[in-house]
Order: sequence, then C-alpha cells, then structure tokens
Amino acid sequence: MGIIFIFKRKIKGMEAEFKSLRLRQLERSLQPFLAAQGISRPPKGWIRAIREASGMTLLELARRMKRSLSLAAQFEKSETEYRITLHSLRQVADALGCDLVYALVPKHGTLHALAERRASEEVSPDVLAVEHTMALENQAVGGVKEKIREEANRRLKRE
Repeated sequence: MGIIFIFKRKIKGMEAEFKSLRLRQLERSLQPFLAAQGISRPPKGWIRAIREASGMTLLELARRMKRSLSLAAQFEKSETEYRITLHSLRQVADALGCDLVYALVPKHGTLHALAERRASEEVSPDVLAVEHTMALENQAVGGVKEKIREEANRRLKRE
C-alpha cells in the first residue's frame, strides 16, 4: 500500500513539473507576439490595407485566389466585421504573399500571471468562507489576501 501512495505522489509531482515546463515553453513562444499587442488593426482591415499598400487590385487578389471578384470583396468585408474564418484568412494571406501569424496573448502581464489570477479567482470564495466562519467563532487570523495567494499557488502546483 505504501508503494502505491509514493508512486501516486511521484506522478502528481511529475504532472505539476510538466505543467510548469509547458507554461514556460508557451511563454517563450508568445514572447515575439507581445510587441504586436499594442498595434490596432487598420480601420478597413489588414487584407485591404496590405492589398492597397502592395498596389494589388481587388481583381488581381481574386485571380490569385482563383475566386470571384465578389468573393474577394466579401473576404475584405468579413474581416472588418470580425467574421472571417482562419481558413479564409490564410488563403487571402497566401494570395497576398503573406504568412498568417496567429496567437492569443494575455491582455495584462504574462501567461503565468494569467494562470495565477485565474487560480486566485477560483480559491477566493473558499478562503473568504473559511475566514468568515473563523470570524464567527472569534478565531479569524486575517491576512486574507496572502492566504488567497498561498492557496492559489498551492493549487497551481497541484494541478
């Protein structure tokens, strides 16, 4: 029985280590995209902006895509309305001689900070409930913010 318990603890430790490693690798992968965070999309969309900047007509874009003129115009319109699919955007990018670069970047801080905020939000009600119960019994210890941070970090390492 003791061997099984040690084995399970070892697996949980390896899972936490793997999750931490995966988080660090993802943060490294997202690093180049952080510079693009503050860049806003052109008002009429990237497709039209790049097409016009390169001197390409809408008809030429349609021909390169082997699509109709109206469909090429529809791609531009759907991009400005945030309705274009990634598949269609990739096809347009290829026709424009561009690569489609796609990433999800945390709005604030790092991916690790995002995970910590999520964990804190998750544990906060539990810690507050315990603190409230302790206060009713005149045994409150205070330092609720620190307790939330500790519990969040404990759960992050466990997950």
